[in-house]
Amino acid sequence: MENEQSVIRKVTLVGVGGNVLLTAFKMTAGILGKSGAMVSDAVHSLSDVFATLIAYLGTRISKRSPDKEHPYGHERLECVASLILGLVLAATGIGIGRVGILNIISGDYASLEVPRLIALIASVVSIITKELMFWYTRHYAKKIDSQVFMADAWHHRSDAFSSVGSLIGIGGAMLGYPVLDSVASVVICVFILKVAYDIIKGAISNMIDTSCGEEYEKQVSDYVMSVEGVKSIDLLHTRKFGNKVYIDIEIGVDSNETFRSAHDISERVHSGVEEKFENVKHVMVHANPHDGSDT
Repeated sequence: MENEQSVIRKVTLVGVGGNVLLTAFKMTAGILGKSGAMVSDAVHSLSDVFATLIAYLGTRISKRSPDKEHPYGHERLECVASLILGLVLAATGIGIGRVGILNIISGDYASLEVPRLIALIASVVSIITKELMFWYTRHYAKKIDSQVFMADAWHHRSDAFSSVGSLIGIGGAMLGYPVLDSVASVVICVFILKVAYDIIKGAISNMIDTSCGEEYEKQVSDYVMSVEGVKSIDLLHTRKFGNKVYIDIEIGVDSNETFRSAHDISERVHSGVEEKFENVKHVMVHANPHDGSDT
């Protein structure tokens, strides 16, 4: 089985190499094909190069072992990388949309150049390539449970969507509606901003100790209640820490149990939860005396 670092290097190499080649091809096609939409699409692909590098650095740093200054590890740095990625993507979208909007409101559509066939071909190549890169990156992001590489995968998907906009805009412009090339740039902007918003929202959510949700907590609760010796759950809090989970739980044990027995029950809960629930980094278990009156 491939180790994590090998996967990270491989996904980064494919992402950066693929996007560099695609950017060069799309930029050339956009310039030679007289298509502003394709040039905008090329800029989007160029932002993917930086996004993949950010994903690589964020993932590498987040996997560092805990140290004296960071005893809880570095997982939250992956959220920081995702946040930066989202902001880069948002800036790219705004820049692309601005040019398209200025062309549209100018009203001088007759002066807009009609795109050529090479631009149309480039959009088709881009759609296929970026969709393949999306599924490739998504596969490995799930394999190593990387939030930032998952965000990078959706960045590839947004590029595929934007190329669909390019295809429609360029095709429409070639059919006699040159303004559609600029309209396509605005559509690309909207797709990019939507993905940027989702990435930024997810990164912030994981940085502020957001709960893992009722369904997840019910699964934890059901498991803990199945542990021998647990009479009740008095408190259960979960929080996301990057791509990891912290759990604080207070259990009720028979008030007649010895301290040693209560400790053993707590230890079984602690070890069992960490073993059963993926991505749980740490469980804090506290035992309270339970006399059965509140069951």
